[in-house]
Amino acid sequence: MNQAQQLLDFIDNSPSPWHAVDSTIAILQQHGFEPLLEKEHWQLTAGKRYYTIRDESSIIAFVVGTQAPSESGYRIIGAHTDSPGLRIKPNPAQKKGPYLRLGVEVYGGPIIATFADRDLSLAGRVSIKTGDGPQAFESRLLRINESIMRLPNLAIHLNRGVNEGGLKFNAQDELPLIFSHANDGVDFKGLVAERLQVDEAAILAWELAVYDTQPGAFFGAHQAFITNSQLDNLASCHAALLALNETLDEPTAATQAIAFFDHEEVGSCSAKGADGSFLSDVLNRISATLDDGSQSHHQAIANSYMLSADMAHAWHPNFTDKHEPEHQPIINGGPVIKINTNQRYTTDAHTEALFVSICEAAQVPYQKFVNRSDLACGSTIGPMSAARTGIRSLDVGNPMWAMHSIRESAGATDHDYMIRAMAGFLRC
Repeated sequence: MNQAQQLLDFIDNSPSPWHAVDSTIAILQQHGFEPLLEKEHWQLTAGKRYYTIRDESSIIAFVVGTQAPSESGYRIIGAHTDSPGLRIKPNPAQKKGPYLRLGVEVYGGPIIATFADRDLSLAGRVSIKTGDGPQAFESRLLRINESIMRLPNLAIHLNRGVNEGGLKFNAQDELPLIFSHANDGVDFKGLVAERLQVDEAAILAWELAVYDTQPGAFFGAHQAFITNSQLDNLASCHAALLALNETLDEPTAATQAIAFFDHEEVGSCSAKGADGSFLSDVLNRISATLDDGSQSHHQAIANSYMLSADMAHAWHPNFTDKHEPEHQPIINGGPVIKINTNQRYTTDAHTEALFVSICEAAQVPYQKFVNRSDLACGSTIGPMSAARTGIRSLDVGNPMWAMHSIRESAGATDHDYMIRAMAGFLRC
């Protein structure tokens, strides 16, 4: 329960990918991790702890092993910092009758109907001008704590078929969020400037996500379940972070790493996404710094494993026909090994056996998931990271309900199970 509460607190403090990395850095620094800048020369020491970020929303942290990477390789846990939702447009203010609305763009694949009638606000980063040169600007994190927007539902009297046909919104015309009365004199850019305590003219750009201001909570007769936004996939990030910290007092031969990427929900094809060069760049630099020889990095990769962690679909008692009958992960039943023969997940017999052995040694229950053969299977950062790096990989995740809702649900006990399994993976 304590670790589950820490997870809820971590998510509540991380309403955007940029805040998630900021929260991660705060925990890493408490445990003695030192920052490395990609644009600077790296000097690494065995046993030391480091982290580096790319564009403020992707981060890789690692602990240098007691042996060179060519001898023992890497143990890497990958996850992602972003979640599907709504993002504010560059010129969002829209006057519609007596009201001012904010235009939004759909990011990834959220369950849009779940954003209706929620207490919504904004969080993200804003670029602020600091001088006269073309690169004279800096990023500031912005979080507005109180609810300032809403997507009100249409009354059932005006939408009689909503319960039979489902709640749907036209992304252009019906998703803009109610912000204020048009004659209130409220200026959105001015509000952002006021919260950041800068001149409005200093604001050059922003990336702002819509988030639910309601904090995470436990529910159920025995408080066995948790609910929050962004469980997919900040729960995996938090579990990996705690697992890494749990192993810090036990020096390992292999270099341990956690890699959290942005842009997974939109395909990962970016400079800081899992389909970009970030992980390969960092591993190459570690090998080049700690190893000699032109073949050392290839040896390191051959000695390495990666665990791709992303949340899994739990069996839903109200929609039993959506699940494969012989593979039905249960919430609070332990980590789920995700398997797909078409490589939407990277798990193979070798890496599956490794994870099963780790769970059995740690006395952690485990489950296996295969999608229904007549339903398309989702994917993760696993396949693209494995293809980019050449590292043997598997896909796992904790079971959850309502994936991509603004209010998701999972199991309180499962978080502890995953942390223990991940710690065992890092030690192997």
